[in-house]
Amino acid sequence: MNSMRALLLALLMVSVSLSGCFGEVEESVEAPTSEVWTFERPELTWYHLPEAVDAWGMEDMEFTGRNAPFIAAGTYYGIGMSTFEPTMGITETDNLMMSSYGNGPAGSTAIISCSLIGMTEALDYSCENIYDPFLPIANSNDPYIYVDPWTSRIMKFDMHALLGMTVEWSDDEGASWNGPSVATQIYSVQDHQTIASSNMPALAYPTTWMFCINGNAPHPLCSSSQDGGATWGPETSGAPVTCSSGGLSAHLVGSVDGNFYRGNKGCTGEGYSIFRTTNAGISWTEHVLPTSVTGTADTWNAEEAQVEVDSEGNVHAMWMGLDDMPYWSYSRDQGDTWSNATMIAPPINLSGTGFPVVVAGDAGTVAFGYVGEAGGDDETWNAYLTYATDAFNETPLLTTVQLNGLDDPIDTEPDCGYNRCGGLGDFLDIRVDAYGRTWFSLSHNLADIGIFGTFHLGPSLRGESVTMLPPMPAGGPTTL
Repeated sequence: MNSMRALLLALLMVSVSLSGCFGEVEESVEAPTSEVWTFERPELTWYHLPEAVDAWGMEDMEFTGRNAPFIAAGTYYGIGMSTFEPTMGITETDNLMMSSYGNGPAGSTAIISCSLIGMTEALDYSCENIYDPFLPIANSNDPYIYVDPWTSRIMKFDMHALLGMTVEWSDDEGASWNGPSVATQIYSVQDHQTIASSNMPALAYPTTWMFCINGNAPHPLCSSSQDGGATWGPETSGAPVTCSSGGLSAHLVGSVDGNFYRGNKGCTGEGYSIFRTTNAGISWTEHVLPTSVTGTADTWNAEEAQVEVDSEGNVHAMWMGLDDMPYWSYSRDQGDTWSNATMIAPPINLSGTGFPVVVAGDAGTVAFGYVGEAGGDDETWNAYLTYATDAFNETPLLTTVQLNGLDDPIDTEPDCGYNRCGGLGDFLDIRVDAYGRTWFSLSHNLADIGIFGTFHLGPSLRGESVTMLPPMPAGGPTTL
């Protein structure tokens, strides 16, 4: 065993010891004899190829370079408050932000800041509300926060009884707040908002901002800001003007090349598409995803396909197929062409999945978050993270971890992943920090507490070569 593999095995043993102290005992599967599979597989971690092909110990494939396996294990950390439709962001000072519906001053949306990034020695972190202006803005239906990855501006976006929206922002980690600005057109219902920025210099701010909503149109309506959110342009078609896709849009995302992308049903009503604007919403083009084979989920939130871009502008899309399994496709030409659809669920007995989110780090890395129903007679819903460190490989190795223990489901409601479900609401969120660690915001519904799921053991999604992240102490039920 070489020195690096020995180090990784030592890190695993430290993590298992710590997790036992905090209520999550992680058993392991004995390592096969191989030059690649030189570590023991933690319980609730799976190494697999597309279409749920078990790759653990596989000797007839060459897993080298970025496509080599790395030891990985998952956990979660509670934020100490409930959440609903938990959007999140990461600031330049490494604070993790999550929205917390109704828990702020005067019943406003709280913005919970957690000091989880960099925690390595002991399970010791804090979470606190940082939204406390002199006149807090009351929330209504859909709380939403977003952190500009280029300027670190925190944007708080509140929707008020479907009638309108207000936007507030902070440039000092929540110590002070500006606004509110009004982001509303009186001719349209305002619902299911999503907001993002892109690295396109605006007239009066380093980045361009955009939001999209479900309004009185056969497709989403979108608006842009040229001054960092202080003022907003008119709401215009968020798709080709002849499109009849339905108004519910997945998370809007801005790219390093200045483009914006969002995903929902295609204009013909069949399959999913990614919609792209290269000019801050003046015009949009439709880019059809390869869903003719997978079909589309027959669930409440089936209108949406999630989309994300990596540090070089490559585009990744994720959706649930007719079989309620998660699928992924990528584009290396801004959505003009797409790879074949890839089923990314692990080789376990999942009867269905829901609430997809996708994020990318540096080029060739991607991670997916979702909830899944364990097979059998019981309604047991768990949280999963899947990643690839060589996404453009012809046969990428996928690694999946379950974030909660076998005796610690996040929900037991029938069909939770297919409907609005407790604190999960309509959607979840996901980001990668500056060091390459993935953070997945969701709700532990049985405890009614917002949680950040992550890999407490695993590789970084940033860097020219794949390296291991410093291990974190496992969290779990004791953090609730």
